[in-house]
Amino acid sequence: MNGSGNGSVNPARRFFQNTRIGGRSVPREDGMTALGIIILVIFISLFAFGGLRLTPIYLNYMKVAGVLDGTFKEFDSQSPSRTAIRRSIQRRFDVESVSIITARDIKVTADSGGFLVEAVYDHTVPFIGNIYFTVKFDERVSIRR
Repeated sequence: MNGSGNGSVNPARRFFQNTRIGGRSVPREDGMTALGIIILVIFISLFAFGGLRLTPIYLNYMKVAGVLDGTFKEFDSQSPSRTAIRRSIQRRFDVESVSIITARDIKVTADSGGFLVEAVYDHTVPFIGNIYFTVKFDERVSIRR
């Protein structure tokens, strides 16, 4: 059975044969081309680089959120003053090495029944050329008297 008798072709051999479309032979396409691999690598690299640029921003935000949470735990229902809250925030910023915003950028406003402590800021980081990532953060804590 070599394929000459009944017109049957070995399935393994048929897999590697060219396909006929419209009277001409078209080679079978298998796998990814070099250009496809290059485009895929560039695409994945751009996402990885973007992640590397954004990771420090979110780590710093977690520090700011931790400072506000710590201030809340320290002063909630303790009848604090505005200056005591500001001193605590400044001290915690120094310990945590927060450099994106300062304690002066934190708003401490009197609220009904306590103080509202707000950290609202934007952080912009360059990505590639004139493309930038801007991330907006808004963290609020209400400290009761």
